[in-house]
Amino acid sequence: MNPPRLIPFEDRRPRHDEAPSPLSVSGLTVAYDDKPAIWDLDFDAPEQGLIAIIGPNGAGKSTMIKAILDLVPTLAGDVQIFGNRLRRARRRVGYVPQRTSVDWDFPSSAEDVVAMGLYGEIGWCRPVRRRHRDAARSYLDRVGMADFADRQIGQLSGGQQQRVFLARALAQKADLYLMDEPFAGVDAATEHAIVDVMRDVRDDGATVICVHHDLQTVAAYFDHALILNVRPVAAGPILDVLTEENLQTAYGGRLAATEIRAVAGLG
Repeated sequence: MNPPRLIPFEDRRPRHDEAPSPLSVSGLTVAYDDKPAIWDLDFDAPEQGLIAIIGPNGAGKSTMIKAILDLVPTLAGDVQIFGNRLRRARRRVGYVPQRTSVDWDFPSSAEDVVAMGLYGEIGWCRPVRRRHRDAARSYLDRVGMADFADRQIGQLSGGQQQRVFLARALAQKADLYLMDEPFAGVDAATEHAIVDVMRDVRDDGATVICVHHDLQTVAAYFDHALILNVRPVAAGPILDVLTEENLQTAYGGRLAATEIRAVAGLG
């Protein structure tokens, strides 16, 4: 088999008079028990884009998000967020985790969870004041959850829980959003609400990077994609990336030929 063909984004190395990329990853390598999860990944995110990370199960998609956020150790590589290390750019990053990684028995209301996104304004170990709670409710209202502000998060449905964590990310007023499978296990209405919010924050100038599994909706929801299968396969605008060759390289026999051709717009 020929080696994977990497389609890079257009040269985004900033000149002295240009702003740095929202996210620049160079040589990123992560392993679990000596088995590579990500191998030598280079990736530059475009400004103000909706970017899907796609690939088969076990391709390293969620690991990439966690490595960017320093939630898992890396063997090699460098991650820059707007030209800085995470510790200097953390307030510019909003994160929506996988629902399976959250302790839903924690005694917090939906409003409490969203207020956590206001830590940059509130400060650590400081009281949450009425204006902060009002702000939290306004973000809940934005995702259609204002009526559930006082509900304990474990009592919410999967789609409602995901909306609450989306509201928490919005409260951070981030410039870069990282979302790990936000559509997993949600109803159609929640899925459409998430897409609407992603488009809104993009139109406001932010970049959204999202782990996504449904190949049938990639082209409808996103304008750029990174195809990953431990190693990068392709990255760039949707129409350049979703090709039969790239999908065959990434998925191989895991997808039927007819499905690959349909996703690539050939079916």
